[in-house]
Amino acid sequence: MVLRAWAEDITAPIERVTAALSRLRDDPTALGPDALDDEGWVALLGASGTELEELCELADAVRGRVTEPGVLTFVVNRNLDTGVAARLISDERRSDDPTLADLVGEAVELGATEICMQGPLPAGRPAGDYVRLVEEITGAADGLHLHAYRAAEIADGAARTGTTVDEHLRRLLAAGLGSIPGTAAQILDDTVRGYLSPTGSAPAREWIEVIEAAHGVGLFSTATIVYGHVETPGQQVAHLRTLLGIQRRTGGFSELILMPMVSSNTPPHLIDAATSSASQRETRALHAVARLMSAGLIDHLQVAWTKLGSDTVDLLLRGGADDIGGLLLDGRLMPHAGPEAGRVLDVDTLVAVADRAGRTPRQRTTRYAEPETHRLLPLPRVRS
Repeated sequence: MVLRAWAEDITAPIERVTAALSRLRDDPTALGPDALDDEGWVALLGASGTELEELCELADAVRGRVTEPGVLTFVVNRNLDTGVAARLISDERRSDDPTLADLVGEAVELGATEICMQGPLPAGRPAGDYVRLVEEITGAADGLHLHAYRAAEIADGAARTGTTVDEHLRRLLAAGLGSIPGTAAQILDDTVRGYLSPTGSAPAREWIEVIEAAHGVGLFSTATIVYGHVETPGQQVAHLRTLLGIQRRTGGFSELILMPMVSSNTPPHLIDAATSSASQRETRALHAVARLMSAGLIDHLQVAWTKLGSDTVDLLLRGGADDIGGLLLDGRLMPHAGPEAGRVLDVDTLVAVADRAGRTPRQRTTRYAEPETHRLLPLPRVRS
């Protein structure tokens, strides 16, 4: 299959874009992945100019129908790296290190309702630490949701403990795991995955099987796409169709997150080729198409604010996105204990983003419920 040049901005002939928009306008109730064929969705991914604005307005109108239109939701969370967390419960913990329970307790004191933990368990650690870490974190604070372990890490835990993926997931669930990140999906196309990681990429089938198994035992997950590299618009559409097919079978996705490939997560062997990133036009079109394709299947579309400029975030919140994700608290005890350390979304910035979008910020849980009153973060009043 032909791949595109790195992050090449591919626009579509205007007549194809207007024809696809016309079909959606003529029957605004006919949304979801089957509202257009692949050719129609690909055309919309290439929208620009006036047609892009119309596409984004249509997506935002759908957002207003499937979520509360005047609200911007967020969750208060803390990121942890699995390897760091494992060291803190081992004999390798240094005397000046906090305990894992200390880190969790600090996060809760700062208002976190979620801990997100990702990364493989180091090869030298006992395989049972995958489950033990869940027990330690959930046991350190009441009412805390643990969102942890990507598909590859779940497969690794099953292999290292000599059990099936299903059984390993059941052990994690029994230990207190609440949900899993749907990250590392990249693009669910083995040609693309092989190009991005020629020596270590799991096939798309494995990611799908682990995610469906997690949903099957009662865990929910996020759904993701990493775009803006060598994948084509057709592969983007196929990836979204794959995710939505899973959702039709399991109902286990809580939200959809679209993440551009950025320099910090570009594979080392591609650094020289990765001379650009996804255009703002592509980012807006993809978010709008994702909102329209997922209508009736996944209600929440999250902005990956750590990977986007503030002007792009503002546009996406007016083009179909309803959620800004997590605040990513660092804390003081060990601020670099998790990925994206230093990228905290403070309350004043959150309120300003919501105000520019014409919405009121509202805290949520990982499952998009309202937190208990005593867990709500105080927010300045911004809109009457």
